[in-house]
Amino acid sequence: MIIYFLRHASAGQKRANPNQDEKRPLDKQGIEQCRYVGRALSAADVQVDAIISSPLKRATQTASIVGNEIGYEGDLHREVALRPDAEYQSFLRMLHKYSKLDSIMVVGHNPTLTEFCSELLTAGAETEVVQLKKGGVARVEYSGKKSATLAWCLTPKLVRVLQASETPKSLPKTVRK
Repeated sequence: MIIYFLRHASAGQKRANPNQDEKRPLDKQGIEQCRYVGRALSAADVQVDAIISSPLKRATQTASIVGNEIGYEGDLHREVALRPDAEYQSFLRMLHKYSKLDSIMVVGHNPTLTEFCSELLTAGAETEVVQLKKGGVARVEYSGKKSATLAWCLTPKLVRVLQASETPKSLPKTVRK
């Protein structure tokens, strides 16, 4: 299974009230980040069988915008296993639920998304091997048997620079997988 780990894009300052923070939308910069990342993924011919998001607004907005850019036409799945306070075992159970699919995109928050990606890559040994920036995406190839490989990781800044200086056809082959 291929897993695209996508951290939600910029959403301004965290709100003190947890209920209000859960409803915090993407800001203008975040919407732009999503479009850049989505276009880069589209240029790399990324296709997914499912997009799975944290139920928080900024994550579902990120999932929707990037999904539109890559031409995803399926339903957006919301899973509590991608919330900012989720536990790794819940994440693994969620992966098992979607294990029959070839390719999925999971959209969530830090610190959990970075930790989940890192733990998957190190069979649970490390939590900070990969650092996902807001709007960043990593492609991980996962066999489901405690074996995962990082294929690539992109930051929104790198994607923006690539799109400003090159045409989509000239993205590095490692990004066009």
